[in-house]
Amino acid sequence: MMVITSPDEMTRFVESARLSRDRIALVPTMGFLHDGHLALMREGRRRSSVLVASIFVNPTQFGPGEDFERYPRDFERDCAMLQTVPVDVVFAPEPAAMYSPDAQTWVDAGDITSGLCGAHRPGHFRGVTTVVAKLFNIVKPHLAVFGEKDFQQLRAIQKIVRDLNFDVEIVPVPIVRENDGLAMSSRNAYLSSTEREDALALSLAIRAARDKHRADPCCAEEIAFAATRVLKRAKGVAIEYVEAVDAETLTRHPSLGRPILVAIAARVGKTRLIDNVVLNP
Repeated sequence: MMVITSPDEMTRFVESARLSRDRIALVPTMGFLHDGHLALMREGRRRSSVLVASIFVNPTQFGPGEDFERYPRDFERDCAMLQTVPVDVVFAPEPAAMYSPDAQTWVDAGDITSGLCGAHRPGHFRGVTTVVAKLFNIVKPHLAVFGEKDFQQLRAIQKIVRDLNFDVEIVPVPIVRENDGLAMSSRNAYLSSTEREDALALSLAIRAARDKHRADPCCAEEIAFAATRVLKRAKGVAIEYVEAVDAETLTRHPSLGRPILVAIAARVGKTRLIDNVVLNP
């Protein structure tokens, strides 16, 4: 497994691979990997002859007071996990290699990022879509794999691919959960044992929304309220939002005749966690 830190070297490598008619898959990550990431890697491995994983804690997607400095990092552990897939190349640039001091150009996906997490983390998705666009230009993948846990991120990336004519296939992978239902996340490492128990309320709330949709799909608001009730009963959980939106456009007041996304963001202690489910008619 190669480790490349220079964007120019990364581009030279993939251009040579393309000349050899290799099919290149990219899995972008911020490191501190878990089995959810490895599920993305395995899907990329299945679909490609050259698998590239990026590890880059992107400073532009963190707002003031967020956890950029303390975001968990363990590069050696990550590389050991990636070798089990196996990944062919780890692209691990430093921020100075990705952003020049006078960089002023951004990629903004527009309205699809205005609600849900976008309403609570101003500038976050602009940072995400900009760095993903840069990775697409550097790595030149035929396909890129993203998890559905960050559902709004997935939709934003799909939108910039359509709007800006990126020649890359976006491959979504379903949420990977712990045995007890908690959605896998690098931020789970922040949780104390008590907070880890409290955090199960998110997956229980998702289950309640699914059950309400199956039993009595009267309106999207009632489906979201079924999840909210569960979270309000949970100790140590501060709700940021619970919303039911159109699963394609992420707009409010969705039709029950279309797929609905129920999305949750909440704080357990100081840790911000998200979860979601898509409910089909």
